Amino acid sequence: MQRIVIVGGGAGGLELATQLGRALGRSGKAEIVLVDANSTHLWKPLLHEVATGALDSGIDELDYRGHGKVHGFDFQLGRMCGLDREQQHVILSPIYDEDGDVVLPERNIPYHTLVLAIGSITNDFGTPGAKEHCIFLDSRRQAERFHRTLLNEFLRANSSENPKNLEIAIVGAGATGVELSAELYNTAEVLTRYGMKNVSPKQLSVTLIEAGERILPALPTRISKAATRELEALGVSVRTGTLITEATADGFVTKNDGLISAKLKVWAAGVRAPSFMATLGLETNRAHQIMVDSSLQSEDPNIFAMGDCACVLQADGKPVPPRAQAAHQQATHMFKALKARYKGQPMPEFVYKDKGSLVSLSGYSTIGSLMGNLSSGSMMIEGRLARFVYVSLYRMHQIALHGYWHTLLLSLVGHINKVIRPRLKLH
Repeated sequence: MQRIVIVGGGAGGLELATQLGRALGRSGKAEIVLVDANSTHLWKPLLHEVATGALDSGIDELDYRGHGKVHGFDFQLGRMCGLDREQQHVILSPIYDEDGDVVLPERNIPYHTLVLAIGSITNDFGTPGAKEHCIFLDSRRQAERFHRTLLNEFLRANSSENPKNLEIAIVGAGATGVELSAELYNTAEVLTRYGMKNVSPKQLSVTLIEAGERILPALPTRISKAATRELEALGVSVRTGTLITEATADGFVTKNDGLISAKLKVWAAGVRAPSFMATLGLETNRAHQIMVDSSLQSEDPNIFAMGDCACVLQADGKPVPPRAQAAHQQATHMFKALKARYKGQPMPEFVYKDKGSLVSLSGYSTIGSLMGNLSSGSMMIEGRLARFVYVSLYRMHQIALHGYWHTLLLSLVGHINKVIRPRLKLH
């Protein structure tokens, strides 16, 4: 029996495992195995909401093992650390408990077909002090760490007779940095409603730092300008054209030796694939991404890569951008390609279709563009329509995992929780 192993349970990897499990795993036509270093899945674009408490990760997470049981695939908990291409084994590093005792030893997972969907991590570009003094938002654990730190700072301010402004600096003005900036002000507003009298948006000092000429550089200029106006109206200090050379305990040092003071420091600038990807014996680029062809196949015919850990060039020579919509499209493509491969048929070529991009500024505004691949350009939308489309992106991910009826029930539960639960995770 063919064994298809998918490493990485992010948006693309989990969607692919679910589709293959339904089509091939349930009927016993192939064995589908999903490997991930975590036991649960949370849609990565929501991590900034976990960080501010706007989303309770314990409610929205999905259990891999339980989901696999329902949808026809097996789940293996583990972190990939190597690859034996000759023996066709994925090597998983040992798992230890809090006391340092081995829970699971190093293991080899055999495969006939391997799909690498490991995703990406934040790229600090080797900036001195970034790892020691900054919080990254690559995982649920990191987002929850930021949330706890943020709440503690607000508690200190609330108990103080003369509270100081809470200084927060965010490096990187892509979607994560922009959305996090807005969510922070929403958090302060909600905490005020829950009785923290010394906490308010006026006591927040948020600085958004971007080395480029404008924020949201991947989006059209008019959207970048609109987002800048919205953020500045909230009170965010937007610093473009500002290169950070060092992170310290006191803040960020700029190229001209200036200091941007900050108690909390977040690094959200750039992404790259995990470093070990460059040690697998496959061709990679400078960002450690696996180079793949138009079918998402690497130089090894039994190994495919998709999502942020893969580099696939478009017709214009530009790589497919590391976005959630790209991972979703590649998951759909890989499902068709692997089914064709299973049947001995030619695999289709992947063509990325830019559907536009949306940025949510918490409850204040949502702006973005649709139909970004049209020759006539993109259509800018904002307000309620943009918010509806933004939420629909997450619903599409849920539909791919659960189907329409299950997603409808999840949506209903979400609306009920808004009524019966606090608007913010307060612990």
